[in-house]
Amino acid sequence: MTIPQISVFLENKAGQLADITNILSDNQVNMRAINIAESTDYGILRLIVDDAAKASSILLEQGFILTMTPVVGVAVADTPGGLSNVLGVISHAGIDVEYMYSVFGQRNGQACMIFRVADTDGLAAVLEQNGIGTITGEDLGLH
Repeated sequence: MTIPQISVFLENKAGQLADITNILSDNQVNMRAINIAESTDYGILRLIVDDAAKASSILLEQGFILTMTPVVGVAVADTPGGLSNVLGVISHAGIDVEYMYSVFGQRNGQACMIFRVADTDGLAAVLEQNGIGTITGEDLGLH
């Protein structure tokens, strides 16, 4: 039910993001979602890719520091209030969202958001109880 996310630690210097996207492209790894958070000294690049094992192996070989994290993909109605509805359900259940970001494109008229929470199984159960679909790696074309 979870999706593997790669978090790459980057120095705050020009070209780091281009280097990673070039490495992935050169190795035929397709990105499905990307998010970057930064501070003054470093950044964290979060990636959902079609082949997380291949991408992480290649990036490690190139000297990047990374971690793998399970995240939950959530189907969100692509209408005004769609995300608000999902967040209301999550909030009402007392689940803390550590961070979230969107996936490239849409699927069946729905947007897809990636959620990082401490209890991924708990989040999936709450969403299911409230008729909110989750997105699998297969839905995103992941290997």
